[in-house]
Amino acid sequence: MFTMSDQRQATNATGGSFWRGGMAWVTVIALVKLAVHLVWNRGYGYFRDELYYLACAEHLDWGYVDQPPLVAVIAWASRAGMGDSLSAIRFRPAVAGAGKVFLAGLIARELGGGRFAQALAALAVLIAPVYLGIDNFLSMNAFEPLFWMGCAWLQIRILKTGNTQLWIWFGLLAGLGLMNKHSMVFFGFGAVVGLLLTAERRLLATRWLWVGGAVALLIFLPNLIWQAQQDWATFELLRNVKETGKNVVLSPWQYFAQQILLLHPLNFPVWMAGLGFFFFARAGRSFRALGWTYVVMFATFVALEGKNYYLAPVYPMLLAAGAIVVEGWIARSGRAWLKPALATVLVAGGAALAPMVLPVLQPGSLLRYMKTIGIEPPRTERSHTAALPQHFADQFGWEEMTREVARIYHELPAEERAKTAIFGNNYGEAGAIDFFGPRYGLPKAISAHQNYFFWGPREYTGESVIVLGGDREDLEQDFEEVAEAGKLNHPYAMPFENRPIYLCRRLKMPLSEVWPRIKHWR
Repeated sequence: MFTMSDQRQATNATGGSFWRGGMAWVTVIALVKLAVHLVWNRGYGYFRDELYYLACAEHLDWGYVDQPPLVAVIAWASRAGMGDSLSAIRFRPAVAGAGKVFLAGLIARELGGGRFAQALAALAVLIAPVYLGIDNFLSMNAFEPLFWMGCAWLQIRILKTGNTQLWIWFGLLAGLGLMNKHSMVFFGFGAVVGLLLTAERRLLATRWLWVGGAVALLIFLPNLIWQAQQDWATFELLRNVKETGKNVVLSPWQYFAQQILLLHPLNFPVWMAGLGFFFFARAGRSFRALGWTYVVMFATFVALEGKNYYLAPVYPMLLAAGAIVVEGWIARSGRAWLKPALATVLVAGGAALAPMVLPVLQPGSLLRYMKTIGIEPPRTERSHTAALPQHFADQFGWEEMTREVARIYHELPAEERAKTAIFGNNYGEAGAIDFFGPRYGLPKAISAHQNYFFWGPREYTGESVIVLGGDREDLEQDFEEVAEAGKLNHPYAMPFENRPIYLCRRLKMPLSEVWPRIKHWR
């Protein structure tokens, strides 16, 4: 199917120079990616998780119930160095997005791709809706592909050169990746199984791999210690998520179909060709372990009922490999005009789906656009009921909610106001009060959701509590007096559909005693 002569024809374009090859084009495309986010990441508002990460940044620790510490450190650094505007806290994710474009081109070059393959790999990553979406706000997901694909590039270098000392750098990246998101372990698992399933399993016996593993463990150790001290809180959270059926469960075929949409349908032939490159191409035979890495991870996430985007960080290496296949096919066909034509189609197709993940349209126009093209992003959580896709719905209503809470709070007598807690039923509500509250004269919120539970009820006794949402009957069992004091309502926000705000008085038992039983980890 593919031959070494095809590979040499493709690689002749590199000219032996890094910048005279395709990496100059890759850099330009990476800068375009950066510019896209710098322009559009100020649209709509703060994302629910961003408000939580900013709250975590005020409680720096070696771990949190639902994440390792790195994203909180990044939030802290962004706030300390650039402020907490949307542009400031989203600058680093935008840079990370440009980095993954650059890495895709670099991987294509390392696999033997010429100028066009390197540029095509970068362009394919640029237009992928999943990356346009995750790189437009602060989250662990924006940085995750850098760690996965940095490790993939190092593995390719090891397979090509036999320089097993590079496992140390692999371990360094893997350790940092674990401190960013625990799912790094799945890439490591896939990489090890991939090597076991090929002749390159001999690399597992080298002492440098074990040194690299020790480096990863050493970097990750503080979070492991934190987990042990907190009775493995993250495992408890994951069990709760599974038992409550929070996430949408997909069949293998549904999971596969959603990968096509997340990466963009026009990219599907490219990354499938990349998978074929690893398994069937003579030039890709040495790197077959990477193909197995993908297959193993796909099967693992399907079996564990993972969300559809959990596999997203692995695709730049498939797109890079697929770009080499496309480059070789065009070279054999002799139709050089296909290169600009293909690039034009990808750019146009990427622009067509970009409004689904970037705030380029006003919400009303976006709803009409989705109806016109008949496509909308798939749900990942069962509770999502908003008109907008969840990643957009969760960017609306937070300051309006805070303003309504402030109205209720400041209407209270001064003596009662000083004793009044503001309780958020989820970390988004509590995070919004913490972030927007100071400008409205509000105290910090309390919540039993995720890591807010560890931060406790502060000094409040439960004598007076403003509760955001919740079930009135449940509240009446705990408080002597429950009154509806306002509404949470926003046409585009997911959690605000005529949900009440309650003013609750005289908790029937001390808040410190109630706190352990209201823990909400899911």
